[in-house]
Amino acid sequence: MPFTFSEQHIEDYHRDGYTVFQSILPASLVGDLRRVTDEARDVARATSGGQVQRLQPVTAYEQLDLTPFRDYAELPALTDAVQRTLGSQFAHGNLDVLGILLEPADQPWCTQWHRDWRDNMGGLDLQRWEADFRHPELFNQVNCALYEDGSTWVVPGSHQRHDLPREIERFPHRPIEHPQTGNLDPAEAERVCWEYVVSMPGARQLVLAAGDYCLYRNSLWHIGNYVPYRRRATLHDTADTEAFRTWRDEQGRVAAERREAGIGIGLPPTR
Repeated sequence: MPFTFSEQHIEDYHRDGYTVFQSILPASLVGDLRRVTDEARDVARATSGGQVQRLQPVTAYEQLDLTPFRDYAELPALTDAVQRTLGSQFAHGNLDVLGILLEPADQPWCTQWHRDWRDNMGGLDLQRWEADFRHPELFNQVNCALYEDGSTWVVPGSHQRHDLPREIERFPHRPIEHPQTGNLDPAEAERVCWEYVVSMPGARQLVLAAGDYCLYRNSLWHIGNYVPYRRRATLHDTADTEAFRTWRDEQGRVAAERREAGIGIGLPPTR
């Protein structure tokens, strides 16, 4: 059935920290994007090896046909849905930011559980993140699936609060530990990653069908869990604002200065 926007999308986004525009990409556009992302997978692996899971931004690779990405960025139904959910000041589909998330070629792998910037940006001023993580114009991110994708897990509602005691108990140290799978065979590595993923209290798997667009707050707890036998080509985008561009530039610069000075790395959680 064709996509229809409803107030439920806005309610889901504010309550859970994410909403899904189901089947919003036309099948013809999904096909065009699959063609170019198949080429991107080959480029990424030739450049960075078989375990690479991201090519970003798409504009950095002159050999790629950017036409399908522009069609995605300019899709009227998608622009309308994003702005009806967030506001007219939000824009998605900046090709200088847009990336592609890919499956690893050989070995299962997962990220650590994290909240973006706080847990994966060394040297970040954590007090500034704590003050800003609920700001509605900051931390809005996108996964748009071209194949069925269940790689992302989230803790719904965590974007509106500080860490709960049970979450701090599970991950008491900073930086958050990452499961070690390098010396394991693929089946063992997959099991280790799975057990790590489901160890987070309240974790929920986010399953997207081909053509689904998930708009989410990257300040909520989330994780990516990847296996080589499941093809993945998911557009990784941001619903951006001038306020967030300014925040990223300023805080990225401050974080770099603090890293250089050896400040603010691996601090324990405060709540």
